[in-house]
Amino acid sequence: MSEQNIPEEALQEAQDIPPEFDGEHPIRIRGLTNAFGEFKVHDDLNLDVKRGEIIGVVGGSGTGKSVLMRSIIGLQIPESGEIEVFGRNITEAEPDEEIGVRCRWGVLFQGGALFSTLTVAENVQVPLKQFYPELSQELLDEIARYKVVLTGLPEDAAAKYPSELSGGMKKRAGLARALALDPELLFLDEPTAGLDPIGAAKFDELTRELTDTLGLTVFLITHDLDTLYAICDRVAVLADKQVIAVGTIPELLETDHPWIQEYFNGPRSRAAAQTHESGKAIDNPDGGKA
Repeated sequence: MSEQNIPEEALQEAQDIPPEFDGEHPIRIRGLTNAFGEFKVHDDLNLDVKRGEIIGVVGGSGTGKSVLMRSIIGLQIPESGEIEVFGRNITEAEPDEEIGVRCRWGVLFQGGALFSTLTVAENVQVPLKQFYPELSQELLDEIARYKVVLTGLPEDAAAKYPSELSGGMKKRAGLARALALDPELLFLDEPTAGLDPIGAAKFDELTRELTDTLGLTVFLITHDLDTLYAICDRVAVLADKQVIAVGTIPELLETDHPWIQEYFNGPRSRAAAQTHESGKAIDNPDGGKA
């Protein structure tokens, strides 16, 4: 949606700096059902996301992880159920009424989803121009440069096109755009997919650092077990068309659901756990608290 299509009253609401959400759960989902024709992806799904946490969302292929994210951000209309974001029921809101909420979250889609004909800086400026059309080009350029550097890219990357970037740089450029509006809530869809282990680890470190520094709440879809062990405070498991369990990895290991046991007790999970424990030992050679 361009700013020309947004009513003036709604734009004014978006431009007013909203108070920081101080409730316990910026996302609350109750009884969510999503279906494509007769095929149900979710059926009576419930989930609470805690403020300030990085929650990892996992599940087998076809369990609807991305569909769940798209439902929360309004790109997928559910069959039934309620989704509250920052205390506002967005499933019943008119599109224009969602604007004041949408400017408070940022989204990094798979692959970065950058506009190929725009530079990195111009990509970052897209949401700024939509919600704050009165900003001068000079200020837009300054904000874009800041967001680019914030995500670990060199300042000269702002003038580059996506085709001139490596896979890891594209991810960071997409993250810079997701952070353009100084969001309270950040959605990351498979952010480390396609990255080499070193690049993935660095992106995880960046995510944790930004979360702690900026006070973000992060909804993170991933298959990367290293990511789950390294930075996620809790993990939500999708199976059987619902969220079947939410908790820390040790808490999940105590459940007897076969998919959870297979996923977190498999050889890759054991290797990720060992790597995580080894890293903690290196960081704390005297056995102190991490």
